[in-house]
Order: sequence, then structure tokens, then C-alpha cells
Amino acid sequence: MPRLRVSGYRWGMSDHPFGFGFGSGNSGSGDDGPGSNGPGSNGPGIGGPGQNPFDMNSIGAALQQLGAFLQSAGTSGETGPVNWQMVRDIARQQLASADVGGDPVVAEAQARAVSEAVHLADLWLDEATVLPATSTAPLAWSRSEWLEQTLPMWQRYVEPIAVHMQQVVGGAMPNASELGGLDSEALNAALPEQFRAMFPGGVPAEMMSMLQPMLGMAQQLGSAAFSMQLGQALAALAKEVVGAGDIGIPLLPSATCALLPRNVEELGQGIGVDANDVRLYLALRESAHQRLFAHVPWLRARMIGAIEEYARGIRVDPDRLQEVMGDVDLSNPQALSELMSSGLLQPQDTDEQRAAIARLETLLALVEGWVDDVVSVAAGARLPTAQALQETMRRRRAAGGPAERTFSSLVGMDLRPRALREAATLFAAVRASGGTQARDALWAHPDMLPAADDLTDPLGFIERSSGPLDLGSPDEG
Repeated sequence: MPRLRVSGYRWGMSDHPFGFGFGSGNSGSGDDGPGSNGPGSNGPGIGGPGQNPFDMNSIGAALQQLGAFLQSAGTSGETGPVNWQMVRDIARQQLASADVGGDPVVAEAQARAVSEAVHLADLWLDEATVLPATSTAPLAWSRSEWLEQTLPMWQRYVEPIAVHMQQVVGGAMPNASELGGLDSEALNAALPEQFRAMFPGGVPAEMMSMLQPMLGMAQQLGSAAFSMQLGQALAALAKEVVGAGDIGIPLLPSATCALLPRNVEELGQGIGVDANDVRLYLALRESAHQRLFAHVPWLRARMIGAIEEYARGIRVDPDRLQEVMGDVDLSNPQALSELMSSGLLQPQDTDEQRAAIARLETLLALVEGWVDDVVSVAAGARLPTAQALQETMRRRRAAGGPAERTFSSLVGMDLRPRALREAATLFAAVRASGGTQARDALWAHPDMLPAADDLTDPLGFIERSSGPLDLGSPDEG
């Protein structure tokens, strides 16, 4: 089972409860030396002959070290699976750090350029889709503003996964808050079996006085590490996303067009396309996303439900957990937090979870495929760089950026639309057959949308749907 090392002791789920081993670290090196666990130990341990003694000084030092780590992480008093204030603080610190140039406030000229790009994009999109523009004014965000505005939805998506993580990491330990009112006999009975076995005569009172705060700290370790890494992952995403709809899932309570000027500019620099063209193309994509979520009343709830269903099926891989947590030094909180993004969380291999993954992947592909086709029609011959930008965005969404891959590894949730090209081809085929109105009419009800199998057979889907669907006239749109 996994163990966490604290200055020579090991903390985690093991043969020694809470991972405390003996005979190493600061306690001495000889079998019979002070603080050792040899039968002839004459150190300041607890317990009589035949019992494993504890070095109270070393345990006290471990307790202080854990307390210092948790206090520095801002987890004091936190009992939930995620310390969201810690997530926010770490992400904001990452975004404000000098090595990334800080996170300056969006300049007035940048905000004006975003507003103009979105307004022009809406004029073009009005000819490419029957779904109208959103009524809210477009926004230009800094990276920190993206974080603050989207954090409530991330909390909704991530919380079920974090609950499971906390249960696994702390599952072998009793709840410290439940031990306070117990007498000595009841307290001994509440402890893990391995701990009681080490003290056949009962855990000494001296040890009990330290046990409750130590248990409380142990239960916070998983939450602290997960929160630290989640804050770093969201900060990394904030450095990559170009808009509120860039990831393809609802991140705001209502449909609002928003672009991140700094990230838009950096994307353009990386592909060698004029900044104005990049901004306009991304404004087209952003507005198309928001039109879809604003005017398809069931889509937001269906997407959120698909993500939550997928999240509930994420589980910790116990073998992977043991592998990566075999020797973690808690004096290095960064090392502890990095473990959480090493692939511990994975979808369950069950029929239900495979179905949940398929539903989410198909829905993501349909959203992205529709946006891809609508933007392609809207840009047309008006934007010469549109085709190159389309291919760039397709590859970016299909593969995911470094930050998106980090986030996926941390929470076990992959948000890539694997069948994006197939979905775009199908929507284009429906449009060619029945016009833009027929294409957009597919969103009238979830039962009218293509299924996963339909994405590889667009013509067959059109034939099968010709009865219930009014495809209109070929020259429409």
C-alpha cells in the first residue's frame, strides 16, 4: 500500500498505520540505539517489553512538519475534498509570477479590438446559421479574469472526482473529529487494526494526546496535494485558452462571448498569421459556440450532465497510487502535489462508464463539428487565412494543448472531441443536402442529433433521417 515519508518515518496506508515505520531518519541508526525499535531500545519511546516503542520526540517533529506544510498550504481548518481558496490563490500566484510576464490588465485598445472583432463576426455568422447572436456585450479578459469567471463551473465538474480522491487517500483512517468524545477504551477500538496490534495493551495515553491532531492532518494531505495541483493546472489552462468557449464545455452560467487578447496574440505569433485575422477567426468560433449554448435550451444541461456522469465514474488506480506514492518527502510540498497529475485517476472499466465516455465524446464532437462548419461558411472567401486557421484549431482541439493534457491527467477527464472531423463532415453534408436551416434543425431535440455510429456514415444518416427531418430545399442556405 502507498506510504508517505516524513523525515525518516513513512506516512500512508501500510503495515504500520499512518505509514510510521521505525529505525531510520532522525532517530538514530543502530538496532539498539536511542529511538530505535530494537528489542533492547532504551530511547524515549512508549510501551513495555515486547511492544514497539514510539520515539515521542520524532513523532512530535513529524507532527510539527505536517502542521507547517498544511499551514503554508492554507489548509488549516479545511475538511472538504478541495480547498477552493487554495486553488484560487495558487492559480493567481502562478499567473502573476514574473517568469510568465505577469498578468496585466487588458488595455482599452485590446478590449475595443475584441469588441469590434465579435461584432464583425456576428454579421458574418448571421448569414451562416439561423441561430441568432447572444444579447450580452462581448468581453476581453485577462488570464486571471478567465480563472475567476470559470472557477464556479470547474468546482461543479471537479468536486465529485475530488471526493473520491479524498475517500481513497484517507479511507484507512478514522475521522479525527469523531474521536474527541471517546473514552480510552472506545478510542482504541476506533483505531485501525494495525495500530491496535502494535499495542496489545492499548495505545498509551501519551500517544493518544497526539493522535487526534495527527489524524486530522493526515486526512488533509490528499486534499492539500490535489488542491495545489489543481490550482497549477487551471493556471496553465488560463495561459492557453483563447476564449470562454475554447474548451467546448459550458464554463459560464450564461452564454457570453469573451476572448483573452494576450493568448490570442500568442497563438497568432506561433502560426505566423496576421493578428487581426487570428482575432476575427477566433471571434467567429467564440460567437458560434455561445450562439449554440444560448439558443439550444437543452444543450447546456445535457453537456453538464454528461460531464458529471463521466466524473462520477473516475476512480483511483490503486496500483498506480502505490507506485508513485512509495517514497514521498512531505518536506517538499511541490513534489507531493505533482504526484496528483501522474495519472492516478482513470475512468472505470465498466459498461456504464464506457457509455458515459462515449456520450461525452460524441456530444463534444457534435458541438465542435457544428462550430467548425458554421465558421467555415461564415469566413468563406472573406478571410483568406481561414482554411489555415481552421486546420490549426482542428489539430489543437483534437490533440489538446500541454495544459489541457495536464488537467486531463490530474482529474482523469479527457475533453478532446475525438471525432471532430467526422462531425464537421456530417454537418456539412446535411447543409449541402438541405441547407443551413436543416443543419441547425438537428439541435431542436437531442434525439435528432447524430449518434456516434452516424459520424462515420453521413449520407446514411441523411437517408435514415429523411422521414422525421425536414431537410428543406437544396438551394436553401
